[in-house]
Amino acid sequence: MISAEFAKGRLFEVCLLIFGIICIGFFLLFLITGFTAKFNTGNAVGMAMSLFIGLVLLFPNKTAEIVSGLWKTGGGRAFVVIFLSFAAVCIVLAVIISVQMIKAADNLPHKPTNIIVLGCRVKENGPSLMLEKRINAAYEYLSENPDTLCIASGGKGSDEPVSEAQCIRDELVKRGIPSERIILEDKSSNTYENIRNSLEIMDSLGMEKNALIITSEFHQLRASMICKKAGLTSYSKSSQTYLPLLPSYWIREWFAVAYEWIKK
Repeated sequence: MISAEFAKGRLFEVCLLIFGIICIGFFLLFLITGFTAKFNTGNAVGMAMSLFIGLVLLFPNKTAEIVSGLWKTGGGRAFVVIFLSFAAVCIVLAVIISVQMIKAADNLPHKPTNIIVLGCRVKENGPSLMLEKRINAAYEYLSENPDTLCIASGGKGSDEPVSEAQCIRDELVKRGIPSERIILEDKSSNTYENIRNSLEIMDSLGMEKNALIITSEFHQLRASMICKKAGLTSYSKSSQTYLPLLPSYWIREWFAVAYEWIKK
């Protein structure tokens, strides 16, 4: 007859095995998105984290043996302590930043407000999936608030057929938004320039220094931080990222947000 302790132990091992397989699955997911999307810090860190955790959980005895061997030497013990301390700090920071990212994802204004749509990759056959979702969110808001204007922001990359701003405007016009409601900002190449150049347009037109930022949910926190530094009061309406791509971009934002903190 199987003892309760043995059953619990086997159940724990099975749970570890399942969790390890999930982590390896995430590794493969990051590997796939690294080729199907632009490879970035999120892909690289995500793959490394998933592979490391997966291997540790799949081979717990070997991991314990390695750690035990390191702990027997002074240098090895110091390495383990530093590694675990660094990992703990990274986890805490990741949780803090993630909570703030979630809070920043949607913060709609109480009254109709002009919008800034932040650009994203344009493909040969039209907007990328991520940009299309941002355009959808912009169309929804512009349709519900017919007195608002839209600044379509984003320049033309070397691998893009048209500027991101032009693509945003073309798609909105196709859906029935009058072209006179859409202002092009087609010189920017990053989020900082998106906000700075859009703010310059707003100043030149005598517009109030407040705007609803439309971008992907993972991007809203950093966008709001940049807006605040630039003196622009911002609100947020987020588009939802295609789920298989979200972990990669979410992790990338941890580093981008941390960089914004350091720049203060």
